[in-house]
Amino acid sequence: MLTITTNTMTIKEPRGGTLCTPACVRGELEDMATMAQEGFCVLTVNAKNTIIDRHLVTIGTLDAVSVHPREVFKAAIWDGAAAIVLAHNHPSGDPTPSAEDIKITRQLVDAGKTLDVKVLDHVILGRGNPDHISLREAGLVKF
Repeated sequence: MLTITTNTMTIKEPRGGTLCTPACVRGELEDMATMAQEGFCVLTVNAKNTIIDRHLVTIGTLDAVSVHPREVFKAAIWDGAAAIVLAHNHPSGDPTPSAEDIKITRQLVDAGKTLDVKVLDHVILGRGNPDHISLREAGLVKF
């Protein structure tokens, strides 16, 4: 990956891979599904949804993770991303979203609108059947 830094900006070339479905996100983050603690990840993408980079923003406990918009969007701004995809795992293996998952997603979508960085989806990773849930596909958050 090529990264060029000047006095005023950083240009980070995409590393490849296009995110076209929540299943693609699940495949990209396969290793997170088996983590013993909750981890919150941001995939930064360009205007063609090509992955720029993957950022593990925070690691929490067995059943919770603290997420702040500042950390989420720092990665997007640093990468010069047009959009981001949010993802986190549920160590229980059940990807069913909690009320807190929905609440933080709504806050991040609103913050993204202010910063002009589109939040495309929030995918929760599990290990069962289903092995992931997209908050966009489930209609739980208006993106």
